[in-house]
Amino acid sequence: MESKIEVLSTVKIQHSPDFYKVVDALNRTLKERDLMFGLALDPEDQEQAVFTIYRT
Repeated sequence: MESKIEVLSTVKIQHSPDFYKVVDALNRTLKERDLMFGLALDPEDQEQAVFTIYRT
């Protein structure tokens, strides 16, 4: 069985130390709808974060 992950949207935002809590809440709430959310620091600008929405 092959699992595909599709990127639905990606946006750069100002890094905030607590934003991971929002991402965690979204992942816990919407996983049954085959949605997953990611957050990473922008490797080129540590002041920016990259927020990504995936369909699993």
